[in-house]
This record gives sequence, structure tokens and C-alpha cells, in this order.
Amino acid sequence: MNFPSIDPIALQIGPIAIRWYALAYITGLLIGWVYVRHLARTKTISLNINMIDDLLVWIMVGVILGGRFGYVIFYQAQFYIENPMAVFAVWQGGMSFHGGLIGVVVALYWFARRRQVGFFSVADAIAPIFPFGLMLGRISNFVNGELFGRFSDVPWAIVFPQGGNIPRHPSQLYEAFLEGALLLCVMLYLVHARSAYRKSGLLSGVFLLGYSVARIVSEIYRQPDQQIGFIWSYFTMGQVLSVPLGAVGLFIILTSKRRTP
Repeated sequence: MNFPSIDPIALQIGPIAIRWYALAYITGLLIGWVYVRHLARTKTISLNINMIDDLLVWIMVGVILGGRFGYVIFYQAQFYIENPMAVFAVWQGGMSFHGGLIGVVVALYWFARRRQVGFFSVADAIAPIFPFGLMLGRISNFVNGELFGRFSDVPWAIVFPQGGNIPRHPSQLYEAFLEGALLLCVMLYLVHARSAYRKSGLLSGVFLLGYSVARIVSEIYRQPDQQIGFIWSYFTMGQVLSVPLGAVGLFIILTSKRRTP
């Protein structure tokens, strides 16, 4: 199956090009903002509307700065050491989820301190909406024909333009399902059917652990980054970074009963 001809640019206005990947970030943030405001109105979470509006800005800064510098450090450190000004060429792509997550955690920590609220009160409030943004981001990766999978002879394998003349797993769609749709369903079930907000940190821990498992599994089918290749002969950088992340998530889940919501 050949890769469908999809223009990575969603909208072109003169010299300004808006890409699907940028729209995924914007849409994920806006829908997440609306959903968390809804939780605040229904008193499901302890944050008020004004806090949430302010929090959106902090998250945007954390995602963009953390995601960019995470990519620079984890995936192409040598290149950016030799070309430091290229760090700011964000239009050329290059974002890391793990870096973005670190950026968001730092932003949430400072936000919680300034507002004098518990860190997990803030983290749990936004944790359920992250999988939705991840799902949109992975679909955008597919549209761009990037981050494709390894060679495969399954009926749904796709020949990607940048992946040579061989069929490959559409691993971006696997990740969109596992990291996005499936994890989103789990998070929403915990919020609306299990009253998960009663256990401080539970939602944050489930997200971290769920994402880590989904990323480790899906990267079995994903082609490793060309500039890095396999680590220890088999593992990808995404899998290596996800192991400690999952351990932290599991620890937060196991200790959630000890914290006061």
C-alpha cells in the first residue's frame, strides 16, 4: 500500500503556512482547556476558572520549551552543539514528548507554588486530557509521513516516501491508538466512573504508567531515529526514556492513598 498523498500544510495564507502538526498542538490545548473548565464548573476539581485560564499559558510554555530542548538533548545533542542557532529553528521540526513532559512538570510546580495549591491538585486536573493531544500529534506524524515503522509484510503496511521503497508498519497510528485513544478512555473512565480525584496523584500516575507502557509496546514496531539507531542493540531511545517514567508513575499510584486530595 502506497502512502496516501496528504499535504502536511493544512492552510496557506500568502507566505504563512499552518501545518497539521501545529493545528494538533493548538486543538489539543484548546479542547483540553474547555474540558478542564467544565470539570471546574461541576466542582469535580478544586481549581477555579481563573486558575485554569492562567494554567493554559503555563502549559503552553512548558510544552513548547520542554519539547524543543528535550529533542535537542535526547535526540540530536551533537548536531546542536555544533549548530547552536539551529535550536531556534522550530519550523524545521523536532519535539520530544519526554522533554515536553519535563517542561510541563516544571511549569505546574511553579504554578502550584504561586497559587498556593497542591502540585497533584493541578497535575491531576490536566492529566486526563493529555492523551487526546497525543492522539492528534501522532495522527499528524502520519500525515507528515514521519516517524514511520519498521519493515513489515502485514496487509496494512505502507510504503512511506521517506522510508525507502519497502512497506512499513504505520507505527504512528499504533501510537495514536495506544497512547491516545485507549489511554484517553482509561483516564475518562477513572474520572467519571471511579471518582479518581479522591486519590491525590492517582490520575497523574496512571497517565505516566499508561503512556510508558503504550510507548514501549508501540516502539517495537517503530523505526528508531536514524541519528541514534538502537540502544544496546535492540531498544529505542523512546523505550529507554519510558522505563523510568513508568517507574515514577507506578510509585505515584502506589502512594496515592497516603496523600490528602
